[in-house]
Amino acid sequence: MSGLADLPAVRGSLRRNVDLAPYSWLRVGGPADVLFMPKDEADLALFLSSIDPELPVTVLGVASNTIIRDGGIEGIVIRLGPGFGTVNVDGVRVTAGAAALDARVAKAAAKNGVAGLEFYAGVPGTIGGALRMNAGCYGTETKDVLVEAVAIDRRGRRCILRVDEFGYSYRKSELSTDLIFTQATFQGQADDPDAIKACMDVITDKREASQPIRSKTGGSTFKNPDGHSAWKVIDAAGLRGFRVGGAQMSEQHCNFMINADNASAADLEALGETVRSRVLDSQDIQLEWEVRRIGRPA
Repeated sequence: MSGLADLPAVRGSLRRNVDLAPYSWLRVGGPADVLFMPKDEADLALFLSSIDPELPVTVLGVASNTIIRDGGIEGIVIRLGPGFGTVNVDGVRVTAGAAALDARVAKAAAKNGVAGLEFYAGVPGTIGGALRMNAGCYGTETKDVLVEAVAIDRRGRRCILRVDEFGYSYRKSELSTDLIFTQATFQGQADDPDAIKACMDVITDKREASQPIRSKTGGSTFKNPDGHSAWKVIDAAGLRGFRVGGAQMSEQHCNFMINADNASAADLEALGETVRSRVLDSQDIQLEWEVRRIGRPA
């Protein structure tokens, strides 16, 4: 691809033709043409300001809600490195790097007596992904605790974005996908650390009891349709445990797709589309994907 042959020098890691399956919780996906893991925000900004603006750029976190197609991803994949994983607490404000795991942020807040972020204990993935999709569970969403976030645009400019600029709705933000989040600041309320931890334990126990978290999964496959629970309409269509190739809708929670037996990305996507079609035919309900599908078909 034009523009990939002459990339700028970086302080982080820049590799070509990298298999992405190990970076996905579903353990599927072809190679990235280029995988860039910036050392820090300045490294990311300089890289973005130096490359051809027409080059496709895809941001990949821990891919907890992503199917990477079997043909891999065209252009440049950016995965934030350890330098973006810090978590700091100041009073009732928590600032976390975009690569910090959501559960780690919840634990840091609890340890410092900051309540309100407990729900992140039940959200798989990183803060960057949570910002992009307004991640949430058990009645609380990212929009309820976010103060502001920092992002780098395709020209390498640093932007500070207030929560009211995100245009949040259910599992969605209206911000440009060209923005790459690097950190976020959240606000909670002071509370007893033991009480916060007890609340987190309840969330964790509920999740372990109801979701196939020990399997290769991508979290909730479909958004809840208006007035319905996605798992209930899938169950009503007789699709609990339904399989396509090595891909299966979980027996434990039928809105969770799992890689049960060396599934390909094509198996997983075909499974999801079959479920959508059968729910529409049987109940006239349109399921909308919550799991991202990115990259090239095989």
